[in-house]
Amino acid sequence: MQSSLIGKIQKANLYAREPDRVTFNEFHTTFRGENDTHSVAYRESKWDCDCHFFGSNGICSHVMAIQKLVGTMLPAEARYWPVSEPATAGSTNGHSH
Repeated sequence: MQSSLIGKIQKANLYAREPDRVTFNEFHTTFRGENDTHSVAYRESKWDCDCHFFGSNGICSHVMAIQKLVGTMLPAEARYWPVSEPATAGSTNGHSH
């Protein structure tokens, strides 16, 4: 394997451990719920889900689950859930900056 490719793989592994490097601006996904499959999207700073609950409430379990899954990769205005902060200022999370 080329040494330059090995370096890129190592860098990709580093980046993958730091999800705060990524911010989703828009995406569309299929969510398999308990009773049906739903279309969930985030675009133009707005969430959308085709389930009945979202249609009347502007939030649903599908959107909330995706927010928890992608966490810090969402812009602040797209999060209903606060992003978890380290317990203490001196705690370590397994990598350095």
